[in-house]
Amino acid sequence: MEFRLGCELSYSLPHPAPILFNIEVARTAIQNLRHEALSLTPELPREVWIQPESGNRYLRVMAPAGAFTLRYEATVSLSPGLDDPAAIAEVPAGELPFEVYPHLYPSRYCQADRLTPFAQKTFGGLPPGYARVNGICNWIHDHVDYQAGSSDEQSSAMDTILQRAGVCRDFSHLAIACCRAMGIPARYVSAYAWRLDPPDFHAVFEAWLQGPGGGAWYIFDATRKAAPDGLVRIGIGRDAAEVAFASPFGAFEAAKPKVWIAATEEATGPVITDAVRVEG
Repeated sequence: MEFRLGCELSYSLPHPAPILFNIEVARTAIQNLRHEALSLTPELPREVWIQPESGNRYLRVMAPAGAFTLRYEATVSLSPGLDDPAAIAEVPAGELPFEVYPHLYPSRYCQADRLTPFAQKTFGGLPPGYARVNGICNWIHDHVDYQAGSSDEQSSAMDTILQRAGVCRDFSHLAIACCRAMGIPARYVSAYAWRLDPPDFHAVFEAWLQGPGGGAWYIFDATRKAAPDGLVRIGIGRDAAEVAFASPFGAFEAAKPKVWIAATEEATGPVITDAVRVEG
C-alpha cells in the first residue's frame, strides 16, 4: 500500500540553538521511499547522518533566534510480510542473534528487571510466542487508560503500571518492559500511523520472534489505535530516549506538531489479522 505523509514543526527561539530532528522515513526492506522533500523556513545549512546500526536518519540545523519551521513530505509504499500468528514462536536466549541482545536488557524507560515478578505472574501462563506478546498488548489495552496529559517525558513503564494511564509512548514502554521481562527482545518504534485519529507521531514496538522463515521483528501497537500494516517507521531504539522526533539544545517554544498520513488509494479487503513482519 502507498501513503503520502509528512509533518510541520514550528518553533520560536530567544537565542540561536541547534536542533536535532528524527522525522524522516527510514529506508528499510519493506519501506520503498518513492519521494521526499524537506524545507526549512528560513532556509539554513543542514547536516544529515544515518546511524549505521539502526538506520535512523538524523538532521541537524542551527536554528536562528525567532521563528523557525521545518516541513517534511514523503510518498512511501509498504510491503510487510504477513505470517500466521499460530506459527510464530519465541527464541531461546541462547539462540538469539548477538545484535538483538541490547533489546533484552532494561533501559531508562523500560525497567524490565523491576517488572519481572509482575510479568511472570501475569503473562507466564500464556502460550509462548506471538500469542504471549499479543496477550501483553491486550492486558495493557484493557487495564491502562489512554489519557492525553496523564504522563510526561519523564514517565517510565513503572510509572504507567502504577498510574494505569498514559499515551502511546507509555503503552509501548510498558509492553517492551514486559516482553523483555519474559525473555523476548523488544524495541521502541516511532512512526507515522495510518488511521490514527487524530493524526500525530505514534509510538509502537517490535518484538523479535521465530517466524516461519526464521527470526524476525514483528510490529505491535498496544494502543490498538492504528492499522498494523499502515505503520511507517521513522526510528527504532531501546526506548523513547533514543528516537525523539526533535531535540532542541536550548530555550524554545514549540507549536503543536502537524502530522498527516493518507493512503493514495482506498483500502479494500478485510482488516489484517495476520502477524505483520517488518524485518528479518
